[in-house]
Amino acid sequence: MSDSQARFLAELVRTPSDNPPGDCAPIADKAAVLLEKLGFQVERHPVPAGEVVAAGMVSLTNLVVRERFGEGPVIALNAHGDVVPPGLGWSSDPYGAEIRDGRMYGRGVAVSKSDFATYAYALLALKEAHVESRLPLAGTVELHLTFDEETGGELGPRWLLERGISRPDYAISAGFTYGITTAHNGCLHLEVEVTGRSAHAARPQGGADALEAATAIMGDLYALRKQFATRRSKTPGIDAPTLVIGLVSGGINTNVVPDSVKFRLDRRVIPEEDPQRAEDELRLALEASAAKWAGIGCRVTRILLARPLAPVPGQEKLVAAIQRHARDVLGEDIQPGGTPIYTDARHYSTAGIPTVLYGAGPRTLEEANGHRADENLVLEDLRKATKVVARSLAELLGQTGAAASGIAP
Repeated sequence: MSDSQARFLAELVRTPSDNPPGDCAPIADKAAVLLEKLGFQVERHPVPAGEVVAAGMVSLTNLVVRERFGEGPVIALNAHGDVVPPGLGWSSDPYGAEIRDGRMYGRGVAVSKSDFATYAYALLALKEAHVESRLPLAGTVELHLTFDEETGGELGPRWLLERGISRPDYAISAGFTYGITTAHNGCLHLEVEVTGRSAHAARPQGGADALEAATAIMGDLYALRKQFATRRSKTPGIDAPTLVIGLVSGGINTNVVPDSVKFRLDRRVIPEEDPQRAEDELRLALEASAAKWAGIGCRVTRILLARPLAPVPGQEKLVAAIQRHARDVLGEDIQPGGTPIYTDARHYSTAGIPTVLYGAGPRTLEEANGHRADENLVLEDLRKATKVVARSLAELLGQTGAAASGIAP
């Protein structure tokens, strides 16, 4: 890997882009300047302030780079630059981009600022091969660099696609070096408000205790969760639907019967499931549970519905190209499979675009310490992933495997 690529990534890691709060225009500006220094023309697509605020963010600009090599397929490379806040337990500055023993440490270094570097330098290698070595290519490669993955990606990839800013034939989204993700779970977030009637703690019988009802309702949800274990996914890497109640709030004071309790739940949706049916099931269960309690109301609000990433015809072409070149670069066969997390990649597959996840990183999110202290990336994995992506792009743009293997980022 070139020192230039490591410096490029370090500059991104040193630029905070926590979401929340989601003030992500500065990281977009930084990325655009770095890309322009590499010789790319960068389109800046600011999202209107009203849409940004409605999504719970502060500022947001999407970046698009297009390199056209002739008539042929359009391949989008998508990575997100917003990150979860660092949290506690770091052994070094989470925005320091410190390198120790061949690893770079920092928030977002593996998820997924790394793939800004993977994709940019893979495209740079492709350009150089096309110009300097006269490698004939037919098609277009686009970089889609977005900054709202932590809030669902609605104003990133989906926004670009719905406005016709891009309509690729294939998409590769941020992933890891030693596997190809071909499917992932969807995710449903619901907020449940249980309402009752307040009363003084000295005379609680005059009220309707929203907290007592809410705990029983949550118990019914946990009982339902046990049934999910029988709904097994056929996708390797994905087990069964899950349900987690992650937030609870409510009450008035210690000496008052609570009249309102809210909780939020996360329901993961496996690729074989219909997300709307999963939501309907939960709503019916909540309604039936609340009906057991006199004087208790229950209101359910959808916060998020992220559809699963499901295979789209044509995905196999991406898988075959990446597998072929990964075998040469890594010296091992990497396999397609699924992951229980959800990503921006789903917006491409939902639009009918064959999509996979592949990029720089280890075999699992846990190995990278993704979303927790001491997130890190083995820089050699970045170099290898860049080679694999560059050679796969060359093949997808019309070159034979042998010719594509001649590209060396």
